Amino acid sequence: MAVIPVELAGRSYEVRIGNDLLRNVAGQCGDLLRKQRVPVVTDANVAAHWRDTIEASLSAAGHEARWHVVQPGEGAKSWQGLQALTDWMLAEGVERGDHVLALGGGVIGDLTGFACAILKRGCGFIQLPTTLLAQVDSSVGGKTAINTGAGKNLIGAFHQPSLVLADLGALNTLPDREMRAGYAEVIKYGILGDAEFFDWLAENGTAVLAREPDSLEHAVATSVAAKARIVAEDERETSGTRALLNLGHTFGHALEAETGFSDRLLHGEGVALGMVLAARYSARRGLIASETADRVASAIAASGLPSELFELGLACDGRTLAGHMLHDKKMDAGTLPFLLIKNVGEAFMAHDVALEDVAAFLDEQLG
Repeated sequence: MAVIPVELAGRSYEVRIGNDLLRNVAGQCGDLLRKQRVPVVTDANVAAHWRDTIEASLSAAGHEARWHVVQPGEGAKSWQGLQALTDWMLAEGVERGDHVLALGGGVIGDLTGFACAILKRGCGFIQLPTTLLAQVDSSVGGKTAINTGAGKNLIGAFHQPSLVLADLGALNTLPDREMRAGYAEVIKYGILGDAEFFDWLAENGTAVLAREPDSLEHAVATSVAAKARIVAEDERETSGTRALLNLGHTFGHALEAETGFSDRLLHGEGVALGMVLAARYSARRGLIASETADRVASAIAASGLPSELFELGLACDGRTLAGHMLHDKKMDAGTLPFLLIKNVGEAFMAHDVALEDVAAFLDEQLG
């Protein structure tokens, strides 16, 4: 088992990565579960696979699992979903010193974390991520949020978990498409700051996607360690360092918005294509050679992820996609910084990008 500390002043916690963590969830959580009744939030798909396992572990330790099960998908991250969850938590008597278990992917982690951030001005929660994307990204770092009609993750809070248990065995139940979507975030860590890891993935990415244990653990642990370093340096995204984690997200969120935040384009797929677009736009601005952008695109395409914008068949133009970016959380004083790259392993924040130029670039990519 790999243990990655997330070092924050007075609020450090561990990310534990290995197998059979969910089978021993009570032992892993230890004294964090201070009451007999333990609230667990999940979705219907995850419950079908892991409810019995969680209940058995908690029961053996003298606990009773109390379940709040939502429908799968981004629709759960809504005002209505938040209200239903907080009302349930209050009815369950959740107190500030308690911990709620968030069992699922990024949607469950975001929704549960935000509910815990605001319930009684803050109670504890434990992340039990069951998707690759959640294990390497959303479960670590304390970003929690819900979606609104204006865009994705626009209402939220920074609220760190007390513990993250990334059970690699949970990925065996993950559909291949979801596995690939999570792998996009793994590649991201190589592109934004670790050229050696990017090269390792070129050799071992197939093994990671096939869930080969040693390769998978190395990929997850390396990704989590990279994120932990960045979060420790810039927890609330104020210095600009943590913003590097948004590589591919500005383009990706615009694509998600245009496709209605639906299964037509999963979040990780949007990020993957967004990274290709960021690399090609970097080449357009003369920051990198076109061959470097092609290298990024080829690595993403080789993973079975979308790498060509025109293949989405969007019925819109570049200006429409650029318009979605106006709701990006990085907007500051009317301008939108863009994550671009100077090389594989070297991302940076550009503050001189005109959305009109981005729109023209996207028209070219749309074909």
